[in-house]
Amino acid sequence: MQWLIFALLSAIFASAVVIFSKIGLEGIDSTLATGVRATVMFLFMLLVLVFTKKIPDIMTLNRKAVAYIILAGISGALSWIFYFLALKLGQASKVSPIDKLSVVFVIIFAVLFLGEKLTFKLALGVLLTVVGSLLIVLA
Repeated sequence: MQWLIFALLSAIFASAVVIFSKIGLEGIDSTLATGVRATVMFLFMLLVLVFTKKIPDIMTLNRKAVAYIILAGISGALSWIFYFLALKLGQASKVSPIDKLSVVFVIIFAVLFLGEKLTFKLALGVLLTVVGSLLIVLA
């Protein structure tokens, strides 16, 4: 159950990102803000790698892993660019539920590309997630 604690911590810090970002975007370009955020994250993660002594492990990564990590990085950067632009233009309480529809897309893509099973309960959860996000946005 340790994964659950980490997932909840992730959700808590992700919510802080939304609030801090919305406040920080006031009067500045969203792409500039995204670049600053990415730079801070890079430097922070570099420190984490140094303090955890993981820097030498970079040499153990295989080409496939590196390729997919690069694709994940590009996807993450595009997500941040669009997220910050949406936050700049919209309300945090409406942007965030739409962003959380990523859960729905992850499930769909996991079924299509990773061979994960779509059960009735999972499909119902997807439907409820979509309906819940729409209810929040249209409230």
